[in-house]
Amino acid sequence: MAPDLERIPVSLLTGFLGSGKTTLLNRLLRLPELRDTAVIVNEFGTIGIDHLLVERASVEPVLLENGCLCCSARGELAAALNGLRRRRARGRIMAFRRIVIETTGLATPAPILETLREPDLERDFWLAGIVTTIDGLCGAGTLDRYKEARRQAAIADRLVITKTDVADGDSVALASRLRALNPVAPIDCAAEMALRTEILFGSGSDRAHGEADGGEDHRHEGIETFCLVRDNPIAWDGFKVWLSVLAALCGERLLRVKGFVAVAEAPERPFLVQGVQHVFDAPVQLPAWPSHDHRTRLVFITEGLPRDVIAATMDVWSDFSTDP
Repeated sequence: MAPDLERIPVSLLTGFLGSGKTTLLNRLLRLPELRDTAVIVNEFGTIGIDHLLVERASVEPVLLENGCLCCSARGELAAALNGLRRRRARGRIMAFRRIVIETTGLATPAPILETLREPDLERDFWLAGIVTTIDGLCGAGTLDRYKEARRQAAIADRLVITKTDVADGDSVALASRLRALNPVAPIDCAAEMALRTEILFGSGSDRAHGEADGGEDHRHEGIETFCLVRDNPIAWDGFKVWLSVLAALCGERLLRVKGFVAVAEAPERPFLVQGVQHVFDAPVQLPAWPSHDHRTRLVFITEGLPRDVIAATMDVWSDFSTDP
């Protein structure tokens, strides 16, 4: 479902433990244009601390402390979103126009996205982007040791390296490593970047309407990035079936999928396709191609899922049609 003016944009702020999520969020909440922002903080454990450190925006931060959102607290997240929506509608809290979810450092965003796709929530909320913070001091070691950190980096719409003003580490080398994990996300240094709303609420839409061009293939630390290009338009029926089968069977290893599809039924208007693991947005047919290149172009970021496997299955379904 495409974003519109009625639904509330939701941004996910993720990053490994101690990577500076709350510090970045507080800096951004000081922007006048973000004062009408509601914040949901997910903490792992029975005693919450981080929500007390978040500067108040238009409403008090909502704490989810019964577990990681990738596991037991998804129902709590849905209840929190619905609760904010009801209280805003009844005038019981100050009006807000957007929501930030700050995840626990161990979370992967996919289950949160799945929650946002529940019909009751999708009517009122849409995903505005995924921002991942990386510790400029010990981020390289964290990427070495923890699979969760690598996945958080690979899934992001935007990567922000923190603590570069106090770190002795090599931020250039760290940025190069992050670029290998995620060649399509912009990379900022928190200490140097200009603070703006788009850091949180623009990264997803920027990539959605940008060029789906993965450049050269990359394989780094078990994560592979590649772009599949097809010169001829693809039958839409076959493509939808292929995408649903791919998501169902390989979703955990599909860290990110994004691109434009030229469909045989209407090649002059591409479909925008975006997904994280097994959760895919409803394809949106754009009014026109964003550039002179009218070929199907799909960027994949995968883990343990080779390009050849995806390309072969795509070819099988590309000419399939349910038309008689």
